[in-house]
Amino acid sequence: MSHNSIVENLKKEIENFSLQLKVEKVGQVMEVFDGIAKVSGLSDIKSSEMVTFSAGQIGVALNLEEDAVGIIILGDFSKIKEGDEVKATGKILEIPVSDNILGRVVNAMGAPIDGKGIIKANLSKDSGPSAYPIEKVAPGVVTRQSVDQPVSTGIKAIDSIIPVGRGQRELIIGDRQTGKTAIAIDAILNQKGQNMICVYVSIGQKDSKLRKLEARLEAGGAMAYTVIVSAGASEPAAMSYVAPYAGVSVAEYFMDQGKDVLIIYDDLSKHAVAYREISLLLRRPPGREAYPGDVFYLHSRLLERACRRNAKYGGGSITAFPIIETQAGDISAYIPTNVISITDGQIFLETDLFYKGIRPAVNVGSSVSRVGSAAQIKAMKKVAGTLKLDLAQFRELEAFSQFGSDLDDSTKRQLERGKRSVEILKQLQYAPVKIEHQVVTFYALTKGFMDDVPVEKIKEFEAGLIEYSERYAKIFYKEIQDTKMWTDKGEEQLKKAIADFKSSFAK
Repeated sequence: MSHNSIVENLKKEIENFSLQLKVEKVGQVMEVFDGIAKVSGLSDIKSSEMVTFSAGQIGVALNLEEDAVGIIILGDFSKIKEGDEVKATGKILEIPVSDNILGRVVNAMGAPIDGKGIIKANLSKDSGPSAYPIEKVAPGVVTRQSVDQPVSTGIKAIDSIIPVGRGQRELIIGDRQTGKTAIAIDAILNQKGQNMICVYVSIGQKDSKLRKLEARLEAGGAMAYTVIVSAGASEPAAMSYVAPYAGVSVAEYFMDQGKDVLIIYDDLSKHAVAYREISLLLRRPPGREAYPGDVFYLHSRLLERACRRNAKYGGGSITAFPIIETQAGDISAYIPTNVISITDGQIFLETDLFYKGIRPAVNVGSSVSRVGSAAQIKAMKKVAGTLKLDLAQFRELEAFSQFGSDLDDSTKRQLERGKRSVEILKQLQYAPVKIEHQVVTFYALTKGFMDDVPVEKIKEFEAGLIEYSERYAKIFYKEIQDTKMWTDKGEEQLKKAIADFKSSFAK
């Protein structure tokens, strides 16, 4: 190469050279303990901003103090030591999302933990951003629409008496081992073919329980439309704190596509405990039951993100089932009362009922849905309208009749009907019931067709009736599926089918 050409190349290089400034905010670890780091030198960091440690861990700025920043470490903090470098990223904590997350198990940071490889991002540009912030302001009142579309859980006691609608927040509350998770799993299994995406957030649960749950959903064909977000019991408290927000961000990603989503937080008692742990370690002052003062805001800003959006703002909905564990049935404790006041009703599960063999152990008196029959199909509204009152009166009469032996005929009739109602509402786990089957069962019950069937044979009668009516009351079934209500023609056919089945059942 000649001397001239070298000079020319050098001149070109010099002309094209541009100096690019890259500013990095760097701090230093002052102390580190129990998943918390105190960092100096990051004076202009934002709240909830992500930081990276020189050892590769990610942290989140939570306490912005005068001379230091309190950072929670997401992951293993044992390799971080005093004097380590900490870089601010300028990004608020976010989670990667894409359509390919369905059927996967991810941790609170959105990284897969099911051994099935990486989760690919969406290839098409129009399918929305690939990262969602985990904290977001809930949709405003103007963007919302009233709740009137049912979420069918497949659980007779809930669909008939405490109905849940798309966009509702319904609390599942009860002591440990009363079947709270079972209700949530049944609800997920029942969404097959209902055009609903499910997100299950597991907070502080054992890994073995999570694996069983995943296997159950896989066996029921439910993982195809479900995402599991997990922060295990062995992980730091910071992961349990982040997990529900990560879950609702995944739900919002699908809602922004106009889809309906069901999200389950299992459970928020453990979430509050994790937040209490973090807060006390950050030296925030303890309040009632040692929870920090903002523990109400912790759950309210999470649950307010569940809503039903109107078509003008893109449609879609998020229905939330938060789970709360009580101690000895005390629903007036701090966290239970907080969450009851945020939600639109609660399903209260009782230990006594559970041990009596009434499962699901729903206490119909203490349970309520503040959306009510607006979230039921017309046919269900018609057959189950009086059920709650009947059951409440039955409980009253049952207590009274233990002392008096002389009962008039109408009281006896009410007692007999009540016994059959309780029997009908019993249901096996992982066996959700289709809404049209529920309508047939409650029709037969409330119209008195079951009054003379012995209580111990009610279950057998119900199973036989459903099978028989499916064959001989096809018009009725078609009407329920198509128009959500029956006509006189369909009702006549069902009545005849019930009468025919009953005569053959007696023999």
